[in-house]
Formats: sequence, C-alpha cells, structure tokens
Amino acid sequence: MDARVTGSYLQPLLETALERGLTLPALAEAAGMAPDALDPLPERLSARRYIGLLEAGARLANDPFFGLHVGEKARPATYSAYGMLLLACSSFGHALELTQRYESLAHDLGRSGLALHGAQAHYEWISHYPDATRHLVESVFAGIRVFGGWLAGRPLMPLALRVRHADPGHGSAEYLRVLGIAPEFGAPLNCAVVDAALLAMPVPNADTSLYPLLLHHAERLLEERAARVDPIVARVRAALLPRLNSGEARLAPVAAELGLSTRTLQRKLADAGSSFQQVLDAVRYGLAQDYLRRRELGLVDIAFLLGFQEQSAFTHAFREWSGMNPGAWREQAA
Repeated sequence: MDARVTGSYLQPLLETALERGLTLPALAEAAGMAPDALDPLPERLSARRYIGLLEAGARLANDPFFGLHVGEKARPATYSAYGMLLLACSSFGHALELTQRYESLAHDLGRSGLALHGAQAHYEWISHYPDATRHLVESVFAGIRVFGGWLAGRPLMPLALRVRHADPGHGSAEYLRVLGIAPEFGAPLNCAVVDAALLAMPVPNADTSLYPLLLHHAERLLEERAARVDPIVARVRAALLPRLNSGEARLAPVAAELGLSTRTLQRKLADAGSSFQQVLDAVRYGLAQDYLRRRELGLVDIAFLLGFQEQSAFTHAFREWSGMNPGAWREQAA
C-alpha cells in the first residue's frame, strides 16, 4: 500500500519541531528513519512514517499539544494542488465538496465526509489509522480551522468538535486557543459541527476565473495518482464505467471480468487504501457532477445513467457525497 503524505503536508510538522529546538536528524532517528531522511524535504513520505514523526516530535519536544501546533501552521500550499483550488471556489459548501474528492492529493491519512442534519452540517474526518496517536486527528482539525480562516478572511467558530480519543488531561486552554472550542472526547467519530448556513457563504476574494484551470489540474493529478498508487483502482474504475446503466456495477461481475475472486479483489483494493464501494462512489460522484451540468438531463435520467433504480436512491447518495441535494448542487454549479 502506497499510503503517503506529500512534502508540502509534511512541512508544518518539521517547522513545528524546529521551533521547539529539535534538529531534523534527531527527529528522523527518533522515528526510526535515517538521519538525513528529512533534509532536503522529501517529495513524499509514507503515512506510517509521518505518524511516527508526530509521535516522536511530541515526545522529544515534551509538547502535549504537538498535533495542534502542527495543524496551526497549515496554509493553502500545505494541501498541495487542491489547496489553491479551494481558494477559487464560489462558496464554503463547494470547497468542502471538493475536499472530499481531492484530499488524497495531499495525504492518505484519512478521508472527509459532509452530512446535513437539519440546521447543522457535520464535517466528519475518518482516519485510516484509528489506532494512531491523537496528535494526528488534532493536527487535522487544527489545520481545517486555520484553512477555514484563510477562506473566510476571519476565524470561524464551530458549534461543536467531537473526537474519538480520550481526554489527555492537559486542560482546555490550548484547545480553546487553537480550535476555538474544547473538544468532546470519547465520541463515536471525529466530527466538527457548524451552522449549515455556512455552506452557502461565499468565499471572499475568490478568483473564480482560475477555477476551471485549477480543477483540470487537480483532476489530472488525481487520475495520475490512482494509476500510480495501484493499477487495481484504475482497472476497477474502467470496468465500472460501462456497467453503470446496465445494473452490473457490482463486485462479483467486476471481479470476474478482472479474472479475480471477489475476496481477492477486495483484498487488493484494501491494500491500495480503497474499497469497491469507495471506487464505485467516486465514479458515480464524478459522473453525477458532469451530468448535472447538462441541463437537458433530468434527475431521473441521471439516476438511470448512474445505475440507481430510483431517483430517491440517487438523491440520498448524492447528499452523502456532497452535502446537498442534486437539484441544489445543479443550481449552485450554474
């Protein structure tokens, strides 16, 4: 499995360590790496190594809030190509939608999800390493808040922040300073709760004229990455595309086409950091956005083209992917 973080995503961690008097060779060795592994800045680093550096940095610096301080140093370039794309989005909802699609351009540490619950929007971050140090989740949410401030031009205050790990017992003052709120520890999931009205808020000073170019660049990088990480993802994607509107976009026929048992295909996808459902959702979501931009296609037509038996099933799935109904997404895209 080629799970990794980019050098730009690693940079805030190294800056935080250096500010606390650590040297890069000492940090690298404490994480079980060669002394020269971090200088010059590597183009990419394995996700496990990154988590090891978080643990080592917190220990060597004796900093119980090391993850918060790493996330606090996030900036648009931290998130690779999609960080600049988000700055060109028309609204916060649009930015969160694209985060779900392009997050892997910066790292393979986890994935984002967005769901509406009445007047609230729940931004969930699902770690691919649930047993990792708490500094991982805390760095992610600190980075989200800082980047949200970049988008809004002012600090944004969540209504609630829930994390799965236990209370480390170091008090709430630093959480309040960095995150704007004290987390609720021991929750079932990692989730930031915000006012749903925030999704419609325009991104101030967004240069939307750059959006098509940046989107094309991000999409090309995503396709290149999928093919580079493991051909199995690209092969499953290719097998799914012609099967969607025939009702054959299922695990068993795709596995048979690829000459694999269903169990072997599931294992290969898991080794690539994915699953059959994730690939299917990504294919459907990408096509759905293209179809919704074509006004001549009704929602029933799009549901059929994507392999849904009912429009309601498509609407429910699209809401899970984007945080809004397909009709509302279509109007926003227009």
